[in-house]
Amino acid sequence: MVSERMQEALNRQLNAELYSAYLYLSMAAYYEASDLPGFANWMRVQAQEELSHAMKFYDYLVQRGARVVLDEIEKPPFEWESPLEVAKHVLEHEKKVTGLINDLVDLAISERDHATNNFLQWFVAEQVEEEESAGGLLQRVRLASDSPSGLLMLDSELAKRVYNPPADKGE
Repeated sequence: MVSERMQEALNRQLNAELYSAYLYLSMAAYYEASDLPGFANWMRVQAQEELSHAMKFYDYLVQRGARVVLDEIEKPPFEWESPLEVAKHVLEHEKKVTGLINDLVDLAISERDHATNNFLQWFVAEQVEEEESAGGLLQRVRLASDSPSGLLMLDSELAKRVYNPPADKGE
């Protein structure tokens, strides 16, 4: 069983993960409208990952006998100045999510909730990967942004990304 405070915090994070999926789907739509289907594919994979993260929080709450409470999902932006601006936004967003996860870990530690702390460690490691991935995307878009042919080559590369779901709920 988790405390009421932890239950509320985990539900907020579940909502934040759903917002992330919504944001990345909006970015995919922007790229589709910009005739960059590879970029759109990359963002759709990101959206799928975020949905799987949300479900991890959902499943954990259920497993601990807590109540899942879904809240409104804020409307994400849908226009950006350029593919480079989208990539910058992705990295900024992932850094924000890292902060949210770190705050949850701090709460779990302060409440001596060892099970939740253990659960959250997967997300701590995942956020290192997410920031690295977003940073890599940003760097590649920066390099290609002044070259239409470079942007198209990157688009072709990003089209190859596929979603690989975690092996089980615990990973």
